[in-house]
Amino acid sequence: QVQVVESGGGLVQAGGSLRLSCAASGRAVSGVTMGWFRQAPGKEREFVAAVTWSGGFTYYGDSVKGRFTISRDDAKNTVYLQMDSLKPEDTAVYYCAAAPRVGVRGDYAYWGQGTQVTVSS
Repeated sequence: QVQVVESGGGLVQAGGSLRLSCAASGRAVSGVTMGWFRQAPGKEREFVAAVTWSGGFTYYGDSVKGRFTISRDDAKNTVYLQMDSLKPEDTAVYYCAAAPRVGVRGDYAYWGQGTQVTVSS
């Protein structure tokens, strides 16, 4: 089992920045790929970013590429999502996930409760 807990959401004006954190715990955390997804009201869940624990390879969704940065701190078992140049369309509940089942952009085995990000225009 892997537990993930998100934090860092909030309200920000367009053009501003936020940093989300995802703390992972439980057995076998080492070597687990972590991802961020988001879901806005009335829309499907969208892949945002992912990072592998080994090698630190990163992946991004097209809508956030160049504005968001995913990183990890192995010592703290924590993954971060730095969000810059935020737009109103970035408003959503952001979810952290661990252990993708098939590919980093697909379904994951473990999910957090989500944290709300609201970007005002």
